[in-house]
Amino acid sequence: METIKKDNSGTLSLPENLEKLLTDCTLCPRNCHVNRMAGQIGYCLQTGTLRAARAALHYWEEPCICGTSGSGAIFFSGCNMRCIFCQNKEISQGGTGKTVSSRRLREIFYELKNAGAQNLNLITPTHYTQQLVPLLRDAPLPVVWNSVSSLKLLEGNVDVYLPDLKFSMIEPAQKYAGAPDYFETAAKAITEMFRQTGPYQIKDGLLQRGVLIRHLILPGNLENTLGVIDWIRSIFRPGDVLFSLMSQYTPYASMPFAELNRRITKKEYIIARNYMLKKGLTEGFVQELSSAKEEYTPAFDLSGL
Repeated sequence: METIKKDNSGTLSLPENLEKLLTDCTLCPRNCHVNRMAGQIGYCLQTGTLRAARAALHYWEEPCICGTSGSGAIFFSGCNMRCIFCQNKEISQGGTGKTVSSRRLREIFYELKNAGAQNLNLITPTHYTQQLVPLLRDAPLPVVWNSVSSLKLLEGNVDVYLPDLKFSMIEPAQKYAGAPDYFETAAKAITEMFRQTGPYQIKDGLLQRGVLIRHLILPGNLENTLGVIDWIRSIFRPGDVLFSLMSQYTPYASMPFAELNRRITKKEYIIARNYMLKKGLTEGFVQELSSAKEEYTPAFDLSGL
């Protein structure tokens, strides 16, 4: 077992093999090979310094994640995707955030627990995996990992995986996110998540362990959504994973693609929902069409950091 050391300030020091990951970074499928420990910026738009934009109770996840008292959400700065429709673009691509030491992050974990959080919900954490792994081993709450990369390093340290499966087709993945190999990569990752956690387990309405796959319906892209549903149904059996069909897509003023400059229609929503039910994906959640509101995006005001 690796030894996690502390320096005189109480800051956690990384095991040598984890630190090396940052000197030739391959933490995500982009494999940009930059030396983030030396201050170089990766495809994620971050160096090796951990940065975040918000840590607070979050009530807008699925009911089995939030419970009645909220999920302890920590929004990390940067992302290895370039989704043109990202509702968190301010932090994923815009640079908002502040430096957070390992010592301070551990304190935040306990502050969220004391505030009544049901879990620790780590949002876009992939590019900080090397800093997070030592902290997760004695986390005070169940850990929810909201990303799809660096999974081998996480085995045994994550209770719930909350991946987005955005695309089933090459064309929209390339056009809207610059990731033509997205589906192949994400499908392998989700399969690995399930291998680690096994079938989902719910107790008292809360997801204790397992995989909850999310998909956001995009306007004008129903074929993409139906492909996601087909893949999930072909890979997983009833009782294996939960599925969340999301209708909250909200266009932003700078959207460069005309087809994305609107919310989804009632017809698109009904077709997607009915197809999901026809395929037997009945374990999970479906957002109401009225959920397409900007209020689902929190204020990235450095709260709780």
